[in-house]
Amino acid sequence: MRAHFPIDGPSRVAEVRRCAAKFAQNEGLQQLAGANAEIVATEIATNVVKHATGGEIHVTGLSEGGRAGIELLSIDRGPGMSNVNECMRDGYSSAGSPGTGLGAILRLSDEFDVYSAPDKGTVLLSRIWASPAARESRLSVGWVCVPVRGEDVSGDSWAIHCENGTSAALIVADGLGHGVLASQASQEAIAAFRANAGATPVVALDQVHRRLRGTRGAAVAVAKIDLHGLTLKYAGIGNICGSIAGGPRMQSMVSHNGTAGHEARKLQEFSYALPPNWILIMHSDGITTSWNLDRYPGVIRLHPAVIAGVLYRDASRQRDDVCIVVVKNRNVQ
Repeated sequence: MRAHFPIDGPSRVAEVRRCAAKFAQNEGLQQLAGANAEIVATEIATNVVKHATGGEIHVTGLSEGGRAGIELLSIDRGPGMSNVNECMRDGYSSAGSPGTGLGAILRLSDEFDVYSAPDKGTVLLSRIWASPAARESRLSVGWVCVPVRGEDVSGDSWAIHCENGTSAALIVADGLGHGVLASQASQEAIAAFRANAGATPVVALDQVHRRLRGTRGAAVAVAKIDLHGLTLKYAGIGNICGSIAGGPRMQSMVSHNGTAGHEARKLQEFSYALPPNWILIMHSDGITTSWNLDRYPGVIRLHPAVIAGVLYRDASRQRDDVCIVVVKNRNVQ
């Protein structure tokens, strides 16, 4: 489950709160966690209304390691904060309010992170879980996936499959065009990936290509990370962008021309070494390729959802579905 709201007026605060309450109930959060989710949603939306000249909030149901949760990701282009730690101190306010909003969000969140810069805006993440993790995953994952304005469903999709803490496979699929038919194509790609998630990327991609015959087709890329050997294998058809950050320079990965389900003259797998502080970023062409993480000092140390939110805000084409997924090693800062 996911929803996103443009924050264009005070009435949106109640909408976001009701959505958070509904998602919390559907995900099985107990009364206290559900109440916390409503408070956090209210505080986040109120902050955007008060301090930003427009923005948006994404609400997502979470599932990880057999537990459920809810995520709220706030993205704006407002005045930003020059000192985030000072703004989170209870009593601090730049709008004449009691100044408890950010502090309350931090206290009530099981996961919290924020990136803000003066005159650039703020991206804020809050996750509330139904229960503690039985065993924390080695990977931390964040994403933004939204349809183009005017469509109810997105033609972009993604999925991740983790194997016993030793490897992880990731797919991003962009169905041709927009709307229901594009969504059906990308969902078929996800189904084929899940049925072959243990395979190498080139084998999984071949199965996706076969399954998408008869659909509109899609641009698709599959990556597989060896967490022990610090290597990544990658295969793609079409214009999904895959990049490895965290090393001395950004490494762009190779996809071949074509459309899965229609024309794929060459399926080829490429192997890449991962730096110790690796970050994997994959996205559809709803995001331009002109982004550069060096423009955002310190952002690579933050939660992948915040990184995804920053890139979505500043590099989105605004006329296409968007899917951007960021994966990093949870234990490396």
